[in-house]
Amino acid sequence: MATAAASTVHEPSKKEIRLVIAASSAGTIFEWYDFFIYGTLASLIGAAFFPSGNETLQLLLVWAGFAVGFGFRPLGAILFGFLGDRLGRKYTFLVTVTLMGVATAGVGLIPTAATIGIAAPIIVIFFRILQGLALGGEYGGAAIYVAEHAPPEKRGFYTSFIQASVVGGFVLSIIVVLACRALIPADDFVEWGWRVPFLLSIILLGISLWMRFKLSESPVFKAMKEAGETAGNPFIESFTYPGNKKRIFVALFGITGILTTIWYTAFFSSLSFLRGPMRVDEQVVEIIMLVAGALAMSFYLVVGRWSDRVGRKKPIIIGALATLALIFPLFWAMGSLANPGLQRSAEEAPVVVSGNACEFDPFAETQATQCGRVLQDLTALGVPYDIRGLTTPIDIRQDMPGLVLSAGEGTINVAESVSDSAERRAMVQSFLEANGYDFSVQTPPLANTLGIVALLLGFGVLSALTYGSVAALLAEMFPPQIRYSSLSIPYHIGAGYLGGFLPLIAGYIVARTGDVYSGLWYTWAVVGFGLIVAWWGIPDGPPRDFEDDPA
Repeated sequence: MATAAASTVHEPSKKEIRLVIAASSAGTIFEWYDFFIYGTLASLIGAAFFPSGNETLQLLLVWAGFAVGFGFRPLGAILFGFLGDRLGRKYTFLVTVTLMGVATAGVGLIPTAATIGIAAPIIVIFFRILQGLALGGEYGGAAIYVAEHAPPEKRGFYTSFIQASVVGGFVLSIIVVLACRALIPADDFVEWGWRVPFLLSIILLGISLWMRFKLSESPVFKAMKEAGETAGNPFIESFTYPGNKKRIFVALFGITGILTTIWYTAFFSSLSFLRGPMRVDEQVVEIIMLVAGALAMSFYLVVGRWSDRVGRKKPIIIGALATLALIFPLFWAMGSLANPGLQRSAEEAPVVVSGNACEFDPFAETQATQCGRVLQDLTALGVPYDIRGLTTPIDIRQDMPGLVLSAGEGTINVAESVSDSAERRAMVQSFLEANGYDFSVQTPPLANTLGIVALLLGFGVLSALTYGSVAALLAEMFPPQIRYSSLSIPYHIGAGYLGGFLPLIAGYIVARTGDVYSGLWYTWAVVGFGLIVAWWGIPDGPPRDFEDDPA
């Protein structure tokens, strides 16, 4: 049953509440900045630490490194959840922010693979593991700390600052990258300037520690500590407390699974989509993401406040349903605005590859067949394609045996003798350009750019609906004495695996299918399943403090 001590706590003053929200939010912004700067600079990190002749493989290796950090978040949740429930909320997330800052700065100091070989990516992965461990303890600590200071009628609003701060970390990473690009010559930025955003994390760490040292312990935890009601083994008790297995299942799939896949689709998939297959200028993309992200932060606060009136369930259900209906149309519209010429060419001159053994392995350094190598070139160029075997009469031509590449009315034979990758890539690109494809870097006109920002704001609304009230909801779902562990474990399993692996899984699906939109099916499936679980498991009615309910 819920502790008596936890229900009789000191009521923080308005000044204390403001400090709690400011310090927790600032620390969360800095910590997520540290984590997201890796994804923001994915292309440069790939060239420095994961060089490969297969551009698709190079990017997938970067996203694999991104995913490794997420993969260790559950372990961090177990470790720091245990410490948070046993030793206190405040000092636990002081440790996590320190670990994150040190690990992020470390990435900026690693020599490139050209200098130290295989040791470079190994060290990168090691620091990503440390970042994942730190992040596994950060969110739960910050969310619970604010929730346990907030009055029940304002808990959704106050904790929504933590949710907005996650977006704030993403926005800050873009601001720093844009500032570095403006101050450092382009060639120097590619050579060494990209390291500066990583090294700046030391300064952010100092600011965060200064702010968080000014905080006092959570009043709920202090009351439990004084009453001797803290958990003996929070990890074990998270799975043995009556009704908690159901709560953890709902938190994992019905809450975190939904919010995390929508969030990473909205911010990271769109970033990769615009930079990659849509070929939009990198700086333009960063400005677009900066504007959209900064404006979207307010949506989380609106949803958090709204949930204090209508309950936590309604916004999540509405957001999940809307995502299932809108995710593909939003991306189709974004593509048509970002690179209308590519969209038009794909419709007017669809690419067909006709040959035997036409299989593309995105994880292979070198494709086994010539057809696979052509598919690799098309994937790197962001061109959708269909595959046909050379067995039907329409494909068999006496003057073009072997591997045939078609685009509309144009046809070319890619001879087996063309083994040089640069020569083959140039041949494929020249052929496609002759048939209407444009591979130049795109700078969309202002109207199109504003349209893209509007579409990204649409994604921001979907994310806010499914994320804005979550810190309050999760804090209310679990008993205080095991709240840090019980909240953190499902949240970071869901965010770590369902969300953190999204760029890698979606990128793999796109590479295998040749359809730049096919990776969205991963998000659609996770959200669809999560919607069912959320409808069944999230409590109905107005927000309320934790109550024992083993049903």
